[in-house]
Amino acid sequence: MSAAASVRLALAAAVCVSASMSMSGCSSTSVGAASGAAAGVATGLVTANPAVGVGVGIAVQAATDEVLKTYMRNMHEDQQNLIAALAGALPVGETRPWRIKHSMPIENGHGQVRVTRAFQSALASCKDFVFSVQDGDDPGAHEAWYTGSACRQDKGWKWALAEPAVERWGNLQ
Repeated sequence: MSAAASVRLALAAAVCVSASMSMSGCSSTSVGAASGAAAGVATGLVTANPAVGVGVGIAVQAATDEVLKTYMRNMHEDQQNLIAALAGALPVGETRPWRIKHSMPIENGHGQVRVTRAFQSALASCKDFVFSVQDGDDPGAHEAWYTGSACRQDKGWKWALAEPAVERWGNLQ
């Protein structure tokens, strides 16, 4: 390996390490951008071809963004399934705590679920409920309340409607 190639490889490694260290507190959007930029710079340094570096950077950013969106969607679905199952098991007027803990400490949550109405139609048995999400474990932590609906399906109770929970989960419902 030539001296120039060794220097390029060392620079590429430094860029990747510094980018990954700086990503720990970033949002999912900036993680994809930082990953793409680091991969593009590293590839451009190793190949000495900026066009290849740009292509690799764009591909890495797109892949990283998609993986993060899928992961977050699954985490939100886990929360919604847990809350819907709990609401389905509760009688009208009863309140119970909910808590979810994922293997990675991301999108863990807890709060309360209270069933406000149960109703039947020709198509489904459903319940309306309110649920809270607490910001932390302290007794005085802020608690935001949202509404939702769950209906019984073949595989148990599933999330049916959430307003204004769009604020909580965005368009990932």
